[in-house]
Amino acid sequence: MASDLIRVAMIGCGGNARHHMTQLHKMDGVRIVGLCDPADTAIEATLKALPDLKGVPVYADYRDLLAKVECDAVEISTPHTQHYDQIMASLDRGRHVLCEKPMVCTVPHAQAVIAKVKETGLVFGVAYQRHTQAPYRYCRQVISSGEAGKVNFVTALQSQNWYRGCVLTGAWRGKKALSGGGQLNDSGSHLLDIVLWMSGLQPAEVFAYQDNLGSEVDILTAMSVSFDGGAMANFSVVGHAVNWLEDITIWCEDLTLAIRGAEVWRWTKEGHEVVPAAEMGDSSSPDLNFIQSIRGKEKPQATAEDALKVIQLSEAAWRSAAEGAPAAVVR
Repeated sequence: MASDLIRVAMIGCGGNARHHMTQLHKMDGVRIVGLCDPADTAIEATLKALPDLKGVPVYADYRDLLAKVECDAVEISTPHTQHYDQIMASLDRGRHVLCEKPMVCTVPHAQAVIAKVKETGLVFGVAYQRHTQAPYRYCRQVISSGEAGKVNFVTALQSQNWYRGCVLTGAWRGKKALSGGGQLNDSGSHLLDIVLWMSGLQPAEVFAYQDNLGSEVDILTAMSVSFDGGAMANFSVVGHAVNWLEDITIWCEDLTLAIRGAEVWRWTKEGHEVVPAAEMGDSSSPDLNFIQSIRGKEKPQATAEDALKVIQLSEAAWRSAAEGAPAAVVR
């Protein structure tokens, strides 16, 4: 770039977006130059949390922001079903894009984003933050190096007070027209993504049960997955719980890896150890990775191709649950 300054505009200014803005505020040579949200309350909360942004242009419509604000990049943090149009419009305007998960809510939209990113050559990332966190990066490296041997089986669990927080409150995440799906498409998207990313496995078929608990979207999901090459996995996404919990175990031919909170547990034939933090390496963030990718110093750690695999698996799970039968993962 001609200048070290990277100008970023925000499409969406809710609580999640304010977290991203706080991350950007910590970086040298980065300036937030535009805000967009149709809700005045979101703009007010942003200016209260980040008073330095007072005077930055504010828009209710992302199309006005893209047309009127001179910026190099945008970060998108809006209801899920709005992502696709906002991504495509931003890329068409020549802006680098970091989009919150899920990237999009259908496979054809994911494929179209991949094609547009290739066509434009712009930096594009998805805010799957686990791709930048040391425990998950360590497991991915161990598996991809061949040290662990073939992956045989994975169990992955996530529980959250999602039903009360997103459905009973009337929030947009509980409305299918805006969310595109329930917890599986929301925080559950992180669980599917990180297992696929760490393991390198390609899903082939899914058998899923789901319960909407009388709402528009899935709350409870129990799904079994078979992969190319014979590996298997169980995913449990529990959206009606009083606690947050995430737990992943990966059984390989030559060792077992488990992520327990911020720790990685590792079993070999010699015994069990907790991997030292220094051995796992450093953690980063999607925002820092995005900015460093624009500067040519890194590559996006969570790509549109990664997001395509997640929506392929999610669509197969929804189809299986609706039909009461196994469903092939359509690629």
